Amino acid sequence: MKKVVGLVFGGRSGEHDVSIRSAKAVIETIDPNKYDIIPIGVTRDGHWLNPIDSAGLFPEETTERLRAILQPFEGANVGLVGDPRFKGLTEIGRADFESIKIDVFFPVLHGTFGEDGTIQGLFEMAGVPYVGCGVLASSCGMDKAVMKSLFRDAGLPICKYTWFLRREWENDRERVLHRLSENLGLPCFVKPANLGSSVGISPADDLETLASAIDHAAIFDHKIIVEEALKMREIECAVLGNDEPEASRPGEYIIRNKEKAFLDYEEKYSGTGNNEFVVPAPVSGKLEAKIKEMAIRAYKAINGSGLARVDFFLRQDNGVLLVNEINTMPGLTDASGFPKMWEGSGVAFREVIDRLIELAFERYADRARNLTSLADKA
Repeated sequence: MKKVVGLVFGGRSGEHDVSIRSAKAVIETIDPNKYDIIPIGVTRDGHWLNPIDSAGLFPEETTERLRAILQPFEGANVGLVGDPRFKGLTEIGRADFESIKIDVFFPVLHGTFGEDGTIQGLFEMAGVPYVGCGVLASSCGMDKAVMKSLFRDAGLPICKYTWFLRREWENDRERVLHRLSENLGLPCFVKPANLGSSVGISPADDLETLASAIDHAAIFDHKIIVEEALKMREIECAVLGNDEPEASRPGEYIIRNKEKAFLDYEEKYSGTGNNEFVVPAPVSGKLEAKIKEMAIRAYKAINGSGLARVDFFLRQDNGVLLVNEINTMPGLTDASGFPKMWEGSGVAFREVIDRLIELAFERYADRARNLTSLADKA
């Protein structure tokens, strides 16, 4: 019998459009003989859509793949409903007042209100299986400052950084600028602490561009992180698994447009042809082994499960490898590194999706072993 997958996408994030592209890739790749997908879109202002309206967010050729599955929902006022037999959000109503049980949720949400532990908490409260990292790993993996603290405690090398709150910046800009120039120096990179896909990131070479970069990052988050600028190569590694994770062969974005200071959102997703993602990354066998080993250590440092992508800096001045960030729901688009790295490791994207769903059920079963009430023991 086919499993029913509730694919949640969109969301209240600067990565809303990337999430739709990731969901599109999952729909077009997943094995239709094993799974029926119920699309559950979330608008930019946080409204949850019924499956028919959710499918309307995709191009027509993608929607066509869902037509037979969505037929029963035509004309229905559809919403997720509670069901005490299955705990919480496991059924979705139809026009005939029957319901379809959702076996597993796949939250392809990037950034805030989705990749940060919020929807994972909802699934945990409902007691349902879901793809990806749990609440703790998702929230720690979203906050770049907390993430780096965990990396440091795990003995992983990281670049110099500092962070502050938007309110501090608004209250005393001069003091923040002085602290940054004294403690971190210039040039540097300014980022929202809780976002991905290079949204809100800017380089800064002097105090004027630093102030402008902070203003830009503060639009997206109340917490801003500033990192030292390094002459380096950016290398990525994909991780898959629960308690015994595996790492893919690493990949690297080769930027042809040398005028670009870094790989920004436009370069990643616009298809300009100014960059190419190469798998395997052109590194020695010894360095590749080190990248994979450090990726798994970073994954375990945040208590990861399901999947993640770990980003590295390889310094050009001394060859030192640094862990930069971890992404607990990496992009799954046709331009994204995660599926490409597994493809380059001999694992097709369809197999990756199968494995992710298996891992969701595996983690759910393991969580079910936990004693949640002393009355149960009696």
